[in-house]
Amino acid sequence: MRAEPISSRAGARSADPYRDLDVIDERAPRANQALVGVGALVGVVLGWPLLWALVALQLLLGLTLGRRFCLACLAYFELLQPRLGEGPLEDARPPRLANRIGFVFLTAAALAWWAGLETIGTVLAAIVAGLALLAATTGFCAGCELYRLGARLRGVSARHHDRLDPGDLAGIDGAARTVVQFTHPLCSECRDWERRLAEAGDSTVTVDVRERPDLARKYGIAIVPTVVAVGPDGEVLERLAP
Repeated sequence: MRAEPISSRAGARSADPYRDLDVIDERAPRANQALVGVGALVGVVLGWPLLWALVALQLLLGLTLGRRFCLACLAYFELLQPRLGEGPLEDARPPRLANRIGFVFLTAAALAWWAGLETIGTVLAAIVAGLALLAATTGFCAGCELYRLGARLRGVSARHHDRLDPGDLAGIDGAARTVVQFTHPLCSECRDWERRLAEAGDSTVTVDVRERPDLARKYGIAIVPTVVAVGPDGEVLERLAP
């Protein structure tokens, strides 16, 4: 369930887009996907593998040097966000994986074309164009969903961690059922979960992953919010999110 937009006056930011890299305004990746999708599509229609290579290079620069070197990010954060206001903030890792996948596919597309495998190159670039434009127009990000699937497989679950150490989580106190939320102070969906849990009257322990990165590493928290219900001995009874 996605949180409702944070009400804020235009230009106000709770997160610095160039410093608070754990989170990102959810609309920024869509702006980036629009640029990637259009670039890949134009390259497919006109047969310009150089354009695929340039878009891949732009993705690589953003991934390695930061958002200040991502043209779509700069356009969004400097031109659009000050006018629209800050949107909901989400975990930055899923869209980062989507960008890595886009880089790999577009690089492979350009190399395949130049190696004489034009059909393979066109198909790879067309896949990127289709998925990127789908993400830009609908918000459905295939790469992000792959990340979340991976997070489920390696996060707090019966398969990997069937118990949280009560010594790590002051507040369990022998309750029959306690909800443990791994959160980030700037995450919109985390705040939404906090409100829902408070309204439900659940006994809750909150772990700020920015303040306790050791616990995030220990329990393999790959995405926030991660919310689980545990028993009095820390046994994981139920996964609530993601």
